[in-house]
Order: sequence, then C-alpha cells, then structure tokens
Amino acid sequence: MDDSVYVGNAGQDAVLDRGWLLGHFKDTSDPRYSEDVEIKWGVHPPGDERPQWVTGEERTALLVLISGRFRVELPGHSVTLAKQGDYVVWGQGVDHSWYAEEESVVLTVRWPSVPGYRVSGESRAREDV
Repeated sequence: MDDSVYVGNAGQDAVLDRGWLLGHFKDTSDPRYSEDVEIKWGVHPPGDERPQWVTGEERTALLVLISGRFRVELPGHSVTLAKQGDYVVWGQGVDHSWYAEEESVVLTVRWPSVPGYRVSGESRAREDV
C-alpha cells in the first residue's frame, strides 16, 4: 500500500498513543501527522476524570459521544452528553475538564494541533479530550 495511506482501527490504534489517532505528535512521515487538526478516540471507564482543568486553551474542540454518558465541565456550567451523537463545541480561551459518568467512548476533534496540555506525573499520561 502507498505510504500516504493508512488503514487502521480506532479502538486498536488508540491504545498506542493515549487515544490520539491524528495530530502533530505523529511522525512527520506518517499520513496521520497534522499540524492543522487532532483526532482522538477516547475510551473512558466509569469515574475516569481529567485530574486538572485545561487552562489557556489555544484550540477549538468538538467532542462527540459515541457511547456511554460523559460530562464536560466548562466555566459556569456542565454539559452532559447522554445520547449517541450528542456533542459540544468550545472555542479558544475556554477552560475545560471532563468526567465519565459511565463507561464512555468519545471522539474529539481539535484544531489547530499544538503541543502541550499533557497532564504530567501520571502513570497513564492522559491528555485532555
């Protein structure tokens, strides 16, 4: 197959890079490398949460619920995604955090793809959604 084509499975590939399927963190020779957009297949057990808020956000994000029940915390309110296809979008400068109320699968699209936001010092090395 051509080096500019990649065929994979989101569930299998997600475990290789903390859920991230596409973005600046892939090797530049990989067709999944992008500085324009990031895509994550996030699988979260019940009770999984981001240990600290993302602040100083430089990206816009779209989070779509595939399955489960997932809460996104935003300044001043919470958004609960409960039905498959529910989604939330937030823009640059909007701080956020999240919590999996049930076992959940979420698809996150962020743009642009910029380094940072990794929660350090954790055994699981999660990044925000």
